[in-house]
Amino acid sequence: MRARVLAVLFAFVVLATAGFAVPLLTVTANERTQQLMLARGGDLDRFAALTDQAVTTGDPDTLIAEATRYTELYGEPIVVVTARRAPMVATGGMTATDPAVSALIDTALRNQQTRPAGTVRPWSSAPVLLARPAGAGTRVSGAVVLRASVVVAAADVASRWTAVLAGTALFTLACIALALTATRWLLGPLRRLDHAVGRLTAGLPPGRPRLAGPPELRKLTAGFNRMSDAVTSALEQQRRLVADTSHQMRNPMTALRLRIDALEPHLPASAGRTYTGAVGELERMEKLLDDLLTLASVEHHAGELAAAGTGGAACDVTAVGAAQVQLWQPVAERAGIELVHSGQPGTVSATEAEVSQVLDVLLDNAIKYAGSGARVEVITRPGLVEVRDNGPGLTEAELGQAQTRFWRATHHRDLPGTGLGLAIAERLAGGRGGRIELAAVTPHGLSVRVELP
Repeated sequence: MRARVLAVLFAFVVLATAGFAVPLLTVTANERTQQLMLARGGDLDRFAALTDQAVTTGDPDTLIAEATRYTELYGEPIVVVTARRAPMVATGGMTATDPAVSALIDTALRNQQTRPAGTVRPWSSAPVLLARPAGAGTRVSGAVVLRASVVVAAADVASRWTAVLAGTALFTLACIALALTATRWLLGPLRRLDHAVGRLTAGLPPGRPRLAGPPELRKLTAGFNRMSDAVTSALEQQRRLVADTSHQMRNPMTALRLRIDALEPHLPASAGRTYTGAVGELERMEKLLDDLLTLASVEHHAGELAAAGTGGAACDVTAVGAAQVQLWQPVAERAGIELVHSGQPGTVSATEAEVSQVLDVLLDNAIKYAGSGARVEVITRPGLVEVRDNGPGLTEAELGQAQTRFWRATHHRDLPGTGLGLAIAERLAGGRGGRIELAAVTPHGLSVRVELP
């Protein structure tokens, strides 16, 4: 958002400075050009008067001396002719026979004044030709042509343009600095709020964004801090309740198992089915308590990682994958599952225990639900752990619910499980900044990808 706002502000600053600088540069160049023309126009008028005087008196000595001295002083040649185009003065190597000079002489002898087109720019270097008729009223006694240099005027324009552009650059930099400061003041609190909201949405400690910016944003930040405190407190109480409840139920559950086991020798044969069902339900409750305790521990660990940062941990994902496949191989053989491993050497930002725990969840699900005769493949690469099987898989609707806590597919209800395995793996991966994706495998099967930094 800040980039877009800054882009708009920078575009406005550029347009505003250009709208100010371009006319100023044009006016500066026109003003210096006008000064040059006025100065050379005055010189032409003086030489036109001397020319008329020389034609009237027949003595061109003063005209020749003045023209020669002018050329020596300024380096600008002069050509003077009579009304009959007879040469009177030619200095600096310029002659009346030059095509451009001849055309100006013709114009001047028709009693028409000439004014060169164009404006002097910093890069201008070509001299300009100026002409003036000599005489009084409508009587033309001769013509004067002056080749004026624009080098000095161009240098003046360049220095003035440099000053204007330097001032424009300073103004632009000041505007940019002001825009950066203003956007940081306005959008900085919004960015921190957005980050905190994202962490709160992910179930992580959001922190407390500091109060900054305009009063409206300060009020919004204060309200968010109050809300996040309430939500965080509620989540922590919920996690503590789950952990405490699960822990406190362990002792009664153990005592219940001992009593049920003690009853077995005293039960008649007709109660065997009831006894077996009670033991199965007891085992399911024990598994549920174990998973709840694991989930509470994993969520607490993920919160600690979020508060302290996820950096520092690293392990060889391929070595961990190979070890877990070897560990689960006997279980897979008993279930009639072909379990294989393929991988590329690489690391992930997680501990060996965390990766092993994630693989335990995924392999337990795959071996349990893929069915006898299926093939389960563990794929490990830098930043990735994937468990793929060619079992019955899940439907599109079931894929969207598979990571919901306690959810189990309808055709899996008769198999042991609590529906918390993927939730545990997701919190383990999320604590390290990773994520879990489920996808169908063609023609049938399920792929569970765990992406870790």
